[in-house]
Amino acid sequence: MPDQLQKTAPLAAAAPAPAAAPSDDIRVGRSGKTHSSRYKWGILGVGIGAQAAFSAAFQGIPTSGSIMQSAYRLSTAELGLVMAAVTCGIAVTDVFWGILSDRIGERKVLITGLSGTTLSLAAVTAFLVPSGNTTPTYWALALVLFMAGALGGCVNGASGRAVMGWFPPAKRGFAISLRVAAVPAGGAIGAAVLPPLALGAGFRWVFAFLTAITLAATVAVVVWLDEPPLAKTKKDGDLAATTLPNPLKRWDIWRVAITAFLLDLPQFTVLTFGSVFLHTVKHMSIPRIAVLLVVVQVLGAVSRVWGGRWTDNHGGRYRRSLVTTYSWIIAAAFTAIAVFGSAPAWTVAGLLVIAGFLSCGWHGVHYAEIATMAGAERSGTALGLENTMVFGGAFVTPLLIPPLLSISNWPTVMLLVGALPAVLSALLMPSEKAP
Repeated sequence: MPDQLQKTAPLAAAAPAPAAAPSDDIRVGRSGKTHSSRYKWGILGVGIGAQAAFSAAFQGIPTSGSIMQSAYRLSTAELGLVMAAVTCGIAVTDVFWGILSDRIGERKVLITGLSGTTLSLAAVTAFLVPSGNTTPTYWALALVLFMAGALGGCVNGASGRAVMGWFPPAKRGFAISLRVAAVPAGGAIGAAVLPPLALGAGFRWVFAFLTAITLAATVAVVVWLDEPPLAKTKKDGDLAATTLPNPLKRWDIWRVAITAFLLDLPQFTVLTFGSVFLHTVKHMSIPRIAVLLVVVQVLGAVSRVWGGRWTDNHGGRYRRSLVTTYSWIIAAAFTAIAVFGSAPAWTVAGLLVIAGFLSCGWHGVHYAEIATMAGAERSGTALGLENTMVFGGAFVTPLLIPPLLSISNWPTVMLLVGALPAVLSALLMPSEKAP
């Protein structure tokens, strides 16, 4: 028996060890560098910074929609196309970025995508802003913004995978929620900064600001990001580096992802045309509308973090139930806006804030749930699918609203684009399994 142990021991030692689940004492990154146990919070900070910088662009630009329409001399349909361009780019490429993150790692993906986004925004700053009697064509602006979105979409899956890799399972819901909270936080920055810049200094300064913060996020990735020691899915012969199933072949993951698409319709009804609705129908001033949109984003960020912390404290259960609860409240708020649209402006604005921040607040637990279902090693692909659905909804919404308005009215828009998708999400979301 001792001789047998001596003979088999070297074979066991030579066998490749499976990727261990991350824990609080992870200190060695894929580069081989040793990091302190606090390093994971630095990675979370890099992910938050990258997500917030990109969010300030794709959510901040629509808050200046009415100003942009005047400055660029756009029709309502042209404005909808321009505002949809960034989110269309994200929707088209997000699954690709997620799969690529799982295969080659987050660092290369983030550096490539963020660098391209910075260059795209710099091109808008230099060549596609109104100047004197010259107004750029809307299709050129939409095309370059599409490129910015297509490249910047890398932050969604790649930064999420990095967070999943460095944080232990018991803290992933909270960590992912913090990272996802950067979306409304960045949107709040955009809502607070871009409209005053557009009014006071013009759109060259708007896009210069966005270029600068995206460049800063790129530099942060280059300097600080080390990849977690997760298995990659790049194939070696017939053997994959991970044995986890492909999320794109799982109906349960698709079902959860589809609810993200549905819930994004009410969210971007508020974020893209909420300012137009309040300004043209309720005659609110642009500064007041900007404040309301900042409130929506801040409350949305708080809701995301709270949801992640609360569900982590319950062992990750109730994530789907929380999203379903939000869905019903969102539907009720949009229905109330449609029914009581003739109420005083601040009453309608209050309902819009409730609908808006809950429409922004489900993302944290939703992203944590779909990433957990897929497993950390496949989380890039799952988050890529999630974001394709999210930004698919963000792309469709501003294209749906103008033609709907041309044949109906705002109450109909609030019901069809706000309330109905939320109801469908509540009905489609699967229930948690019994613990």
